[in-house]
Amino acid sequence: MLPAPRRVFSLLLLSLSLNLLLGCSPTRLLQPGQNLLYRVRLEGVKEASTDRLQALYQQKPNTRFPLPKLAIYQLGQSFYNPERLRRQLEEERTKYDSLIRLAGRDSVTVGQLLLKREKHTQRHQLALTKGNALMRIGEAPVVYDSLLTTRTAEQMAVFLRSQGFFRSQVRATEKTTDRRVSVTYSVTENQPFRYAQLDYHIGDTAVAAVVLAGSSTSLLHLGDRYNEEAIGLERSRLETLLKNAGYYDFRQQYVTLEADTSFAPGTVRLRTIVANPGPGERHKVYTVRRVNVFTDAGTTRFGVKRDTVRRDSVNFLAYRQRYSSKVLNQRVEVRPGSRYSLLNTQTTQRQLADLDMFRFNTVTYQKVQGDSASGLARLDANIYASPLKKFQETTELGATYSALLVGPFANIRVKTRNLFGGAEVLETSLRAGLEGQYRQVPNPTSNSPKGVYSFQLGGNVSLILPQFLVPWQTNRFLTRYNPKTRVSTSYTYVKRPDYTRTNLEGSYDYIWQRSAYQQYVVTPLNISLLNTSKIDPDFKAYLGTLANNGAILRSFGRQLVPSASATSLYNSNDFNQTRNAAYFRVVAELGGLGRQLYTQPDPASGDPRLAGIPVLDYARFNADYRRYYKLTPLTYLAWRLNTGVAHALTRTTFTADGVTSSSFVIPYDKYFFAGGGSSLRAWRPRRLGPGSYTTFLTKDGQPQYDSRGKLIQDENVEQPAELLLEGSVEYRFPIYDYIYGAFFTDFGNVWSLRPDDPREGANFSANRFYREIAVGSGLGIRFDLTFLIIRLDIATKVYDPTAVPGDKWAIRRFAVWRNDAKPWLNTPTLNVGIGYPF
Repeated sequence: MLPAPRRVFSLLLLSLSLNLLLGCSPTRLLQPGQNLLYRVRLEGVKEASTDRLQALYQQKPNTRFPLPKLAIYQLGQSFYNPERLRRQLEEERTKYDSLIRLAGRDSVTVGQLLLKREKHTQRHQLALTKGNALMRIGEAPVVYDSLLTTRTAEQMAVFLRSQGFFRSQVRATEKTTDRRVSVTYSVTENQPFRYAQLDYHIGDTAVAAVVLAGSSTSLLHLGDRYNEEAIGLERSRLETLLKNAGYYDFRQQYVTLEADTSFAPGTVRLRTIVANPGPGERHKVYTVRRVNVFTDAGTTRFGVKRDTVRRDSVNFLAYRQRYSSKVLNQRVEVRPGSRYSLLNTQTTQRQLADLDMFRFNTVTYQKVQGDSASGLARLDANIYASPLKKFQETTELGATYSALLVGPFANIRVKTRNLFGGAEVLETSLRAGLEGQYRQVPNPTSNSPKGVYSFQLGGNVSLILPQFLVPWQTNRFLTRYNPKTRVSTSYTYVKRPDYTRTNLEGSYDYIWQRSAYQQYVVTPLNISLLNTSKIDPDFKAYLGTLANNGAILRSFGRQLVPSASATSLYNSNDFNQTRNAAYFRVVAELGGLGRQLYTQPDPASGDPRLAGIPVLDYARFNADYRRYYKLTPLTYLAWRLNTGVAHALTRTTFTADGVTSSSFVIPYDKYFFAGGGSSLRAWRPRRLGPGSYTTFLTKDGQPQYDSRGKLIQDENVEQPAELLLEGSVEYRFPIYDYIYGAFFTDFGNVWSLRPDDPREGANFSANRFYREIAVGSGLGIRFDLTFLIIRLDIATKVYDPTAVPGDKWAIRRFAVWRNDAKPWLNTPTLNVGIGYPF
């Protein structure tokens, strides 16, 4: 039986739910003669866009999924007392008016009181106009308006005609039952009109040549359905095409597309007409005469003339030349003597912005005076770049919640721009914090793991150069891909009650972007030196008892990990993930390759060492694909599939306590893990799997049994593995203002690929792996603060392949509260994080 406080809480929750369900009639708040819009349906759509037609609804029924917004509004309305709010508002005003009079001429106090009065009165005024908090989360009843239904049908008909359905019909019917109205929009599309002939009528032969040469990229094709939106985009395409060919003055207003539907039944003859500027005139092709780059735009020094540096016919002007003209010149695509090009203009702006040296940059053109009379058409290009601050400091303070402990942390980052005058960026960061962790050594007094604090201190220094640092000369063509060279080093110190560990790492990277969405990173050299300076004897003995072939224990020795890797990242989404988008990240890594060439065998064990430090070799591959669907302006469906494989290239020999073993072992940090806030959220971080292997709780070397006589599962052991397969599906929806909710399901597991792995059921097998897919579901709350997203996810296990027989369907043993006397109960897991899980 539940303890008394929990029983009271459960009864109150049940009572509130019953009142909400039974006492809130959907039509209770309607006035006489009013009806509730209950349902809207769309029928008969075959080829047209259903989403676009539904977006034209002038009235939509109250939201019932995922939240019953009308019921929430009615619940809030039962507590709503406008008279009391008006009285409180008046009392607040009277109170602060009195305090302001007493403050007299004290302007500081008066100002503070005015701010407080405004804050309090705004809160009461908001409640008066829009209702209390529950009413604002919910929705007022949508009162049916037949005029809006008629208007919706009319707009649907207009839209269908714009999409080529010239003979379409839209009919709206309504049905009223118990003051609830259901509206059905019936669409009859009939046969759409399609393009049967595409003609051009261009008086300027030079313009015609450009248009015809670019016709392969036209958005209009024979047989396509007539579409006014596509016609508008085609006009924009022609404008861009001609601007890139030097026609600086060209505008899409010169382009007209005439549609003739009398050509043949159900067909359209479309003629593209490009008009001349005037009678007897032709469009001019402009060339660039001079290019001036102002690298200190926005600053003024009266009586001082800017200094000019000339490189490749481009003038760089500044009161003080701070930036390398060689570096800037590689970013300028607008060149003297070349034709005007909108593409080159935009590329110049993007490439200068990619340097992270300027707050903004603009490219303006001026026509050369006197050219009209002489028949010339030339432009002077002026590029204005306003510099950013040389030093930029960012401080981040916060806290994490893990292992039932709140851990404060602080990050300080300092960015130094243009360190040596070549547009270099030096980034320095320092981080420190406490984080809750579950102690690995079993707690002899309880089955529940003990939370302890882990202290972390780390620093990082990175130097980013705006070009590839290679022994040969690179050309300007590579500049379009924003090439960068990054040299970085970092140090991390971790102190826990169980151990003290450090990691010193250095990396050399080449970074470039193929497009705004696609980035590549090649790391020819990365070196990590891991060392455990202190380890608790009990913890070391505990690690030796784990059936994972000593992988964890070996990770606490000294290790040298040299590696090379390549990363491809495609991401078409934004920070707040508000688009129809895709994300695809692929990482391939080789570690310790050819270690026989630079290591010496250890005399005792024979394993390869460099300066007495073991070196492991391995190959690792990871692919992470995510897809985001925008269902409505504020609701999204997102899913993810994450896979990975890692394996040693050769065997490594180890000697411990006089016992020598040989196995395919990789560095511990290169293994794959499942579970946690960005993985399967119903499991603790890194605790799921591998496969169907189960770790059982022991005490003094003896297995522990629950009151049912079954072995107690120990979920406090990290489970490294070489194969990863996991995925997630998540539905995201708005709740109120900046608060969003989510329903999600996670699935997956990790498996071992070592044939000598002693963990029974850990190895991957094609005959059974599908039965070892763990499943967890839950709901989440997200606070979208624009610059930061705080996430709370509560998840529970649905199917646990690692549970003891009879308990694998974990949903059957679900419980809200934890009970140490019943360790088999499946209680929810709370995850607190920053940003979306994927």
